[in-house]
Amino acid sequence: MTQPWPDDFRSGFACFVGRPNVGKSTLTNALVGQKVAITSSRPQTTRHAIRGIVHRSDGQLVLVDTPGLHKPRTLLGERLNDVVRTTWAEVDVIGFCAPADQAVGPGDRFIVSELRKVADRTPVVGILTKTDLARPEVIAQRLLELQELADFAEIVPVSAVSGKQVELLTDLLLAQMPPGPPLYPEGELSDEPETTMIAEFIREAALEGVRDELPHSLAVVVEEMVEGRTLKIRAEIFVERQSQKAIVIGRGGSRLKEVGTNSRQQIEKMLGTQVHLDLFVKVAKDWQRDPRQLRKLGF
Repeated sequence: MTQPWPDDFRSGFACFVGRPNVGKSTLTNALVGQKVAITSSRPQTTRHAIRGIVHRSDGQLVLVDTPGLHKPRTLLGERLNDVVRTTWAEVDVIGFCAPADQAVGPGDRFIVSELRKVADRTPVVGILTKTDLARPEVIAQRLLELQELADFAEIVPVSAVSGKQVELLTDLLLAQMPPGPPLYPEGELSDEPETTMIAEFIREAALEGVRDELPHSLAVVVEEMVEGRTLKIRAEIFVERQSQKAIVIGRGGSRLKEVGTNSRQQIEKMLGTQVHLDLFVKVAKDWQRDPRQLRKLGF
């Protein structure tokens, strides 16, 4: 019996690293070709190492989208950093991301030094993201800065928004993968449970247009999913203080209604079915610092 994949087929795991908000999640979605990671202009949006799967005739690339490494101020922050370092040690190739609209700085140097402690033998590809936001001469300067930062296996400028050089980046990452069969069935785009993806879409919608204090304080748990002609989903949005609850709900419930509408559209697109979504906002005081509450909320 002949194998259904070519002899030169490659497959393996890759992750994108970098300071918070350098475009790692947007890049993951661009390579997969569909939304599997939530994005936001707020730093530290990503909390789970979501796997997005890129299928090609010559290989399969499993992308692990980690939180941005940062100086932790809470127990949650420490656990997010643990997720990052564990992922670094397990993947076949690492993509180090730096944005074209910002100079390479101390934060980038810190991450590169941390990378070498955890994954000193893992090939690292330097990726200049957000090239649609910078002029050609600025991009050239940033590429020089990246070259001086570390001994990268490759350096490539990309724009996840315009799609420029995204395919080339996929080629470069796949070239670093070991030969082997596909790791996931054709058509599967992520191995995250549906409930996790649903909770992430709700959290993304709740983060849109809110004040700086809220992103870290907001968590979502899907409590119930009941199948029928319409899929009924009950989810709870947790915040740390009563004042934050008022922000999420909005005047007369207007913001919460908007959150429900926006997240429901994403959920229906992902699941391919009609959804009835019930959202409830609850206060879990200082949950980011409480081990018991962190466990309850899935961290």
